[in-house]
Amino acid sequence: MYRKTLVPMALDHEISPATLAIAQQLTADDGEIIALHVFEIPPGTGSVDLDEKVAKEGIEQAKRRLHEKVAGTTGIKAELIKGHTYRTIIQYANDNGIDCIVMGSHKPGLSDYLLGSTAARVVRHAPCAVHVHRSV
Repeated sequence: MYRKTLVPMALDHEISPATLAIAQQLTADDGEIIALHVFEIPPGTGSVDLDEKVAKEGIEQAKRRLHEKVAGTTGIKAELIKGHTYRTIIQYANDNGIDCIVMGSHKPGLSDYLLGSTAARVVRHAPCAVHVHRSV
């Protein structure tokens, strides 16, 4: 069983209940589960043009949605951080002693036929075990 499990969550997909349930099965009774959403800021000049008020509203809306997704589950800590999705997941795992990542994969493109692009990158670069739940 794992001691510290990270569950990266895309808020616009419905795979989260499955990945949270898997994390609960894989994590020790006294272990920790962190549901993480990475809020992506537009790269380059796109972020300069983004109104600060609009950005804050987007972050607050994402926080609400993340907390809604984990509502009703026990022992799961919800965190939202800004960054680039897969790089931020890897960095979070490195910085926080994560020993397992449980994530979903859906609608892969041609270059990532077996896994979605974020899941594929996390699998390749993670410093720990990665369990991928493939949606049908």
